[in-house]
Order: sequence, then structure tokens, then C-alpha cells
Amino acid sequence: MNPITPRIGIYFALLQLLFTLTWTVYIIFLPRLAVEAGIPKSWILWILVADQLVFVIADWLMGARADRMSRVIGRLGPRLALVTLLSALAFLLLPFAAPLASPLLFLGLTFLWTVTSSALRAPPLMLIGKYAASGARPVISGMWLFGFGIAGAIAPYLTIALRDTDARLPFALASVSVAIAAWALGWAERSLAAAAPAAEQPAHKPLPIAGFLAVVALAALGFQVHFSLSSAPQYLRFVPADQLGQLMPAFWVGFNLAMLPLTLLIRRYGDFRILAAGTLAGAIAVLYAPQAASLGTLVAAQIAAGAAWAAVMFSAFGAAMLLGRTGREGFATGGLFSMLAFAAMLRILLIATQLNQDAGLQQALTYLPAACWAAAAVLLLLLLRAGRANA
Repeated sequence: MNPITPRIGIYFALLQLLFTLTWTVYIIFLPRLAVEAGIPKSWILWILVADQLVFVIADWLMGARADRMSRVIGRLGPRLALVTLLSALAFLLLPFAAPLASPLLFLGLTFLWTVTSSALRAPPLMLIGKYAASGARPVISGMWLFGFGIAGAIAPYLTIALRDTDARLPFALASVSVAIAAWALGWAERSLAAAAPAAEQPAHKPLPIAGFLAVVALAALGFQVHFSLSSAPQYLRFVPADQLGQLMPAFWVGFNLAMLPLTLLIRRYGDFRILAAGTLAGAIAVLYAPQAASLGTLVAAQIAAGAAWAAVMFSAFGAAMLLGRTGREGFATGGLFSMLAFAAMLRILLIATQLNQDAGLQQALTYLPAACWAAAAVLLLLLLRAGRANA
């Protein structure tokens, strides 16, 4: 392994951890800050829908733009750092702007932060896909995802710890931390480019990017409904509500525990096989979870579902890098992030429109995650079969 690989991997893990925790801080304090800014509580979910819609558009555009900027080595990293600095400033100002009771100012800063924060979603993965050797990509991607998983596990505890505090300090710490971490993107780009191997043999692309993104959208919708809508009611069958904070991270425990094995499995079997296996395993886990007869078996099912989602995410990032090689890595990874945001937007829309409270739909929502993950697996296998037939 190239000695630069672990250092780059640790850096990307830290960057993703800080970025994801910034979003967590935003979610924790948004209701309070919006009310201070004079925005009705009924608007809060629609603000979150708008945030995800911005991500759907901006992530893809930012990824495609990153492809063009990266044609000159050393250009992309510093520009991403500057955009992130603007993003951090907008985020820092949110709790200071809210008491001014100007809805337009608050919403304008929120929009600016959302758009500019897309610089830290697809472009870093594009750098991995463009410059890292094929053997190093799973290691760096796995560490990047480990940072994401740690943030997911911390989020429930952070919510409890911060919900009654002054928003200005968490926003300031999150802004400064992300800005400092993002400033090293120039170093990361130069280091990856310097260590890049000679031009590799073009890899076979077994399915079109559009078909792959449809698979990702289905799997992401399954994850969103399972974790955000179904998991808490499943736990509440066995424990009171005040214990949810200790149990919800079980999913992310499974996610993080799967990282090292997945690094080895993807190297051996490839991204697309692991993606198919992950969606199938996830379908089985989330189908079993609502029927679990005890808290122990439910926790086991949640850990298994988390490990399956890790397999889906890990292999999907690798697949996007492969399908984008060479020259469209940002387009493919940006599209992947857009599909993740699209699924999150649909989940928030379900809540905003109160469709998740509809008695006729609640039973369907219980089994929707399994249906989505199974459909993703079937679609992927069909696309791979068609790709082999046309090869």
C-alpha cells in the first residue's frame, strides 16, 4: 500500500465526520432558530425539503464542475476550500441572524450554506476516484464512510447534549472545524495526484450510470424509511421513549463494524457483487425487524441492517468511481449524492404532508424498506445481466 493512503484516508474520515456533524447541529437547532427569526413552525419541515432539493441539484452540478476543474492538477482543492470557507461563514452567522427576526436574511443564509456545502459532498470522492489506485480506493473510501458512520452513531447523543444549549457555540465550533479541515483539500489533491499510478487499463463498465443511479435511489429510499420512520416504533414495542437515544445507534454500530470486512470483500468480489449482496441482505434484515419477538433480536436485526447499508454505500461509491472513469468521476459521484438527497427529500415530504400518519399507509411503510432494497437488488441484477449480454 502506498504510504500516503492511510494519511489521506484518515483526513477524509475526519472531513466527513465534521461535515456530517455540522448537519446534525443544524437539524438540532433549526426549529428554535427559525422561530427566533420569525418563521412559523409549520415551515420547518418545508425548509428541510428545500434543503434536500438544493442538494439534489447542487451535488450533481458541483460534481460535474469538479470534473472540469480537476483537469489542471492543484486547481480543485484550493477552490473547494474557498467555497467551504464561504459555507462555514454562512453557517456561523445563522444563530446570530436569527434574533434579528428577519426571515429573508435567515433563509438566505440557509440557502447559501446549503448550496456551498455541496463542495464537500461529491468532489472529495471524485478526487479519490480520479487519482487513487484501484487497490487503494476501497481503503480510502472505507475510511471516508467510517467518518460518516461515526457521525451517525454520535448524532442521538449530540441531540440530547445540545438541545438546551446556546446555539452560537456549537455553530461556531462546527464552522471553524469544517473550515480548517477543508483547507487541507489542496494538500489532499496534490498528494493523491503525486501518488497516482500510471494510466490504468480502462475498466469494463457493466451498466449505464442512469441505471446505477436508479438502484441507488431505491436503496436510499429504503434506508430513509427504515431508519427515520420505522426504527423508533419498532423499539417502542419493547422500551419507553426515553431509551431510544441508547438504542438508535445500533444501526450505526453495524455500519461501522462492517467497514474493515467490506474493504477486503470489495477487493475480492468487486463493487457490483457487494452492492447486490448488500441490498439483498438489507431487505432480509429490515423485513425481519418489524417481526422481532424480543429487544435482543430487534437490535441484532438493526445491526445487520446497518452492516447491509454499509455494504450498499461502500460499494455504491466504488461503483460510481468506476462508472465515471475516466473524466466523469465527479458526474457519477455527484449523481449518487443527488439520489441520496432525493430519497431524504421524499422521506421528509412524507412527514411534512403527514402521510406517514395515515392509518392505511402505515402498514405499507413498515414493509416499504424491504420492498425498496429488494427492488434495487433485482434491478441491479437485471442491468448487470443486460450488460453482460451486450458486452
